Amino acid sequence: MVTRRYPDPAFDHAPVTTARERAAWGRHAEQAIGYAGLRAGGARRAVVELLVKQDCCLSARGIRSAQVAAPGATPGMASVYRALDALTDLHLVHKVDLGGAVARYEPAHPDGEHHHHAVCRDCGAVVAIEDDALEWAVHRLADRIAYQVVAHDITLHGRCAACAAGKTPRRSR
Repeated sequence: MVTRRYPDPAFDHAPVTTARERAAWGRHAEQAIGYAGLRAGGARRAVVELLVKQDCCLSARGIRSAQVAAPGATPGMASVYRALDALTDLHLVHKVDLGGAVARYEPAHPDGEHHHHAVCRDCGAVVAIEDDALEWAVHRLADRIAYQVVAHDITLHGRCAACAAGKTPRRSR
């Protein structure tokens, strides 16, 4: 596993959501599950197969709903949670806390690639954010305070353009 520390002038912070990179994560996840001595069938395989197709984070219920809509056997909700716990323990999945009561999950890329999120406080829309300047700022701050950053997650909370313009109904809280 390769770990990158920002800033790295040779590092091209390209989006991690290409089909090729998602497929590479899927192969990596299957290998890591096997190396850990876990069975790769059932719910774990279904969750990995679904996450390979995603650009951003999903809740466990969102994962289950997508599986119900897909053809084939559908794991139960408890199996989805167990699979997500196992994948999180293996550092294959990040558990993303965007505020509120619902955690979301997304692939943890072995090379350290990641993105951050913006969450609309009105409609709940989640947008993935990738910004080289933000990554540099995090590591400049760490250097300034003599702190070794091993992980970070940044979530912006506010209003999306549609909600700010009054074009979407507010969600009930």
